Amino acid sequence: MATDSTGWQEVAKAKLNSINHSIPEDWRVESLPSPEQQRNVTGDFIRQYLTTEEIDITETTATAIVKKTSAGQWTAEAVARAFCHRASLAHQLTNCLHETFFDAAVENAKTLDEYYVTNKKPIGPLHGLPISLKDQFHVKGVETSMGYVGWIRTFEGKAGTGKEKGFESELVKELRDMGAILYCKTSVPHTLMSGETANNIIGYTFNPQNRNLSSGGSSGGEGALIGLRGSPVGFGTDIGGSIRIPAAFNGLMANSMDGQNSVLSVVGPLADSVSTLQLVVKCLLSREPWLHDPLVHEIPWRDDKAIISKDDPLSFAVLRHDGSATPHPPVQRAISTVVEALEKQGHKVIEWHPPDHARGVNIILKAWNYDNGADIRSAFALSGEPMIPQIVGAFSGDKPPEDATYIAANNVAQREYQKEYMEYWNSTAELTGTGRPVDVVAPFSAARPERYSYYGYSSIVNLLDYTACTLPVTTADKNIDVLDAASFQPVSELDRKITEDYDAEIYDGSHVSVQLIGRRLQEEKVLAVTEYVAEVLKG
Repeated sequence: MATDSTGWQEVAKAKLNSINHSIPEDWRVESLPSPEQQRNVTGDFIRQYLTTEEIDITETTATAIVKKTSAGQWTAEAVARAFCHRASLAHQLTNCLHETFFDAAVENAKTLDEYYVTNKKPIGPLHGLPISLKDQFHVKGVETSMGYVGWIRTFEGKAGTGKEKGFESELVKELRDMGAILYCKTSVPHTLMSGETANNIIGYTFNPQNRNLSSGGSSGGEGALIGLRGSPVGFGTDIGGSIRIPAAFNGLMANSMDGQNSVLSVVGPLADSVSTLQLVVKCLLSREPWLHDPLVHEIPWRDDKAIISKDDPLSFAVLRHDGSATPHPPVQRAISTVVEALEKQGHKVIEWHPPDHARGVNIILKAWNYDNGADIRSAFALSGEPMIPQIVGAFSGDKPPEDATYIAANNVAQREYQKEYMEYWNSTAELTGTGRPVDVVAPFSAARPERYSYYGYSSIVNLLDYTACTLPVTTADKNIDVLDAASFQPVSELDRKITEDYDAEIYDGSHVSVQLIGRRLQEEKVLAVTEYVAEVLKG
């Protein structure tokens, strides 16, 4: 592996060329418009390159795909080819892929079809369902660079381990066993510690709905790919919003699964419907993953927790401002839209005034940086590549790692904060009118390149180890979402900067989402509530 300042560029260029050349010639688009010429490449724009059958397949929900493949109405091969084609187009439009293994996917699909013909039944509950993966998961026969040039042709930066392209993540094994078709791995920011997706291999991953903006991060490739329907469902990871941010930016729904002992990264799915999230979560839990991963709670899917009675009023709380950053005008409108819709249905909505979020954000920032960037800097040293601008300030110093006393003190601070937040939540029983605490909390828009500077609205959920799901609400409208600069009073310099970054013209047409938050280990309930609120918004 190259370690000088110029050699890394040759390695990165060779890798990029291999990604682009893996796309079959028949699927390559000769002349693509610039973002200025074509801002939104979803919908009719990408459909022009697809057949009617491919459009029909790729715009069908994951749950419906599985029903058709499991009943022999669609072949797994036809489904696989359609999504491989659309994923190829998505990459050319947004830079969303790190790895493609289309040929292997098609061969896998053929094997599934042969099984169905022979046995007259599907091989598993995900029979013939294409699933994309963030380039953090290991797949046999496929490289995992995670955006680092120094990881190319190695196993997580180490050469000669025998695991290169030979190791497979536990999640990947489970998905294969259930009949899923794996066909691509999606782009990430090197380090995974950015709300934007960029690295020195594929460049910047843009938002397909508005290519002036970011697709989010760190699961930004998943967000862009699924946003373009190049995948019906994918898996990412989340340590501060890395699943929920891309989902929100791309008009998707996403849920972070798993419990954690500290602020650990958790796995979760991204898709365009709650039913898809429920499908893959149920299937994975049916495999008893706690027998193979010590951090997974031994809790099967609980159907009784996923029932929402429309006749039984719910109680909600709304967080309009966390005390550090003012949501942009489209987000403010989205929050008000949700509140008004819920109140019309007879649900109670109160204002949420929790313990100081700035204190919580400070705790998680310390947890992210216990080693003061030593591990990250060592990964860059493997090739000599530079850090992208989005992470330079956080990890480019040379401070030594923090000691055990510092880490222990921060862990105590986290536990105390979690307790304080829990008691505040309990106290809302006096305000809800339902005799019980708040059921779900709600905020989120997309970011302009190199201008994502605040993660407080998403990272606070990770610190508290709560359950969350994103919910698309509307799109930004330059004629409605106008900033009232004269009356705006920033609470800090950061707040002023974030608000000044808002440009109604640039944001016009971009997805706007909110975040529904529930207590710890309430995935079934939060998904059910999200599905209900989505129905309410549709009228």
